[in-house]
Formats: sequence, C-alpha cells, structure tokens
Amino acid sequence: MKVFQPVIHVQGRAYERKMIKTHTIMKGEDVGDLLVQYVKPLLQPGDIIFMGEKATAISLGRALPAADVHPGPLARFLVRFVYQTPYGVGLSIAETMEMAIREVGTVRILIAAVIAGFFKLFGIKGVFYRIAGRRARSIDGPGDYVLPPYNKFVVLAVLEPDEVCQRASAKVGAPVAIVDANDFGFNLIGVSDQWLRSFPWAEVLKDNPAGQSTQSTPFGIIRPLPAEAAAEVAAGTVEGHRATVEGQ
Repeated sequence: MKVFQPVIHVQGRAYERKMIKTHTIMKGEDVGDLLVQYVKPLLQPGDIIFMGEKATAISLGRALPAADVHPGPLARFLVRFVYQTPYGVGLSIAETMEMAIREVGTVRILIAAVIAGFFKLFGIKGVFYRIAGRRARSIDGPGDYVLPPYNKFVVLAVLEPDEVCQRASAKVGAPVAIVDANDFGFNLIGVSDQWLRSFPWAEVLKDNPAGQSTQSTPFGIIRPLPAEAAAEVAAGTVEGHRATVEGQ
C-alpha cells in the first residue's frame, strides 16, 4: 500500500485526501451504485469524489483481452516509433496501437505520427499523444502494475465522461470527477459540475495518493479543511496522519 500524507496544502488551503479500497470492479457494475456502497457512508458536506479512469472504463465494458486484439501491419509499424511513458504501456505495443487506430481513425493516427516524428528531431516527446487525442492517450495495456484479470487486458477511454460523472453524482449526492493520475502526471477526464474544471486537481493529487500499482483504491474523497482542522493536522493531532485508506 502506498504511504502518503493525507493532507496537502495548495494555494493557501488545506485538503484532506481519503482513498477508498474496493473489490475488483468488473464489467457491468454501475459506478454510481459503487459510490453509494463504498463512499457515501464517509461523505461530509463539501466533499468532492474522484474516480480512477481505468476502473470506470472497465465498469463500462471498455476493456478487452489483449489476446483478442490482432494488430494490423500499420500498428506493428507505428509502434516502433512510439515513446513508452514511464507510468504505463500506453501505445508502445502493437495491441494498444491497433486499438488507437480503431478508436480515432487511421488518418488522425498517421497525422499524429508524422508531426510527432518531426518534433522528435528537436528532442520534443509526447506530441503523438497530444495530437491523437484523449481517446488514444487514455488507452493502456497489460502489465504487472494492474490488478488481475485486467493485467492481461487493453483498457480504452471512457466515452462521454461528463455524463458518466453526472449520473454517478445524482446517485451519491456529491460532485464527482474522473481522473487519470499517476506518479508522472495528471489529466482531468470528466466532471459532474463545470466548476470542478477550475479546481486545482493537479496540485491536490500531485503525489498520486491512489498509488501506481495494485492498491485497489479506485475511488477517493477530497475534503477541503477549515483553518482550525488544518492546523490540528499540521500539529499531528488528527488520527491517521499517515496514509488514509478506507476499507482496509
């Protein structure tokens, strides 16, 4: 289990982060119902809920066994030139590249590859993912850092993420966001309420409290703290000053 400080100070405010441990989420499970089961009993007024993109995508059936993906010649060719990020497979294997081609189209992938190749001449990386777009960028592949059985799956992007968040929020009674956070960066995928887009997500989750491996903590709560509570935590008087993971 990843150890993190539950309270972080951002822009003069203090926020407590609680990670929620669950069972392994499977295809067909409603994330709104899961939030009611695991998160709602812990909620306080003002709390914000965030859900991991991968677990949300899996629940929506946006995952398939890598063995069922049969890459074509273009995918096998392009994958030789893709930079593998340090936090996941991404499009660095033929199976995930094939799914990117299917998701966003051959033309867009080829344009991304050509432009990315040009920028690589100047040592600039990551251009391919930016041009290919969110649906390609969100694809991840099999790996030891993923909980079974999805360590042998290709996981695709969440479709209509704002709508997914809105439905979940209506069930649990709190604002909800879908995030893609890892030890090397952050992306906000979807929100139930537009004001959440101005929330300082990247700073509040910059230490990736959900962890990078098999912690099974797909949900989290962010709790803005009043000044007096933040002072108590800073003084070490709040129980659970180290990692705050509910459901152990």
